[in-house]
Amino acid sequence: MNQYTEDTPLPNGRLTLRVIPTHADCNASGDISGGWVLNTMDTAAEDTARMISKGRVAMVASEPTAFLSPVKMGNAICCYTKVKEIGRSSIHVQVEVWSQNTYYDELTKVCESTFVYVAKDENGRIRAVPQD
Repeated sequence: MNQYTEDTPLPNGRLTLRVIPTHADCNASGDISGGWVLNTMDTAAEDTARMISKGRVAMVASEPTAFLSPVKMGNAICCYTKVKEIGRSSIHVQVEVWSQNTYYDELTKVCESTFVYVAKDENGRIRAVPQD
């Protein structure tokens, strides 16, 4: 049965990373730790920034992140990424995190944020992002 209608919000961007957290990723309340979610968001955003920069990147900033709902144990975490802006040496990547109940295929938005990366050369110095 399809629970999605025209009015159902859906993820925005490319599915970049899908992970099922384990018990080790839980906080004291039994939900998935917010810190773990932020780290997973950084991993997804970095993957996108690396593709755009065609090489190494380093995160230099991120927007504040408000969590809309907890992530329950057993749900998959789906990170959707979208490039918001490309500067001379920087890449701004928006990440939306959705929790997926793997039994019923229900998606619930968890949070979103934008991460900023700079392209780096093999010596760790900032370099220009290819414009092709």
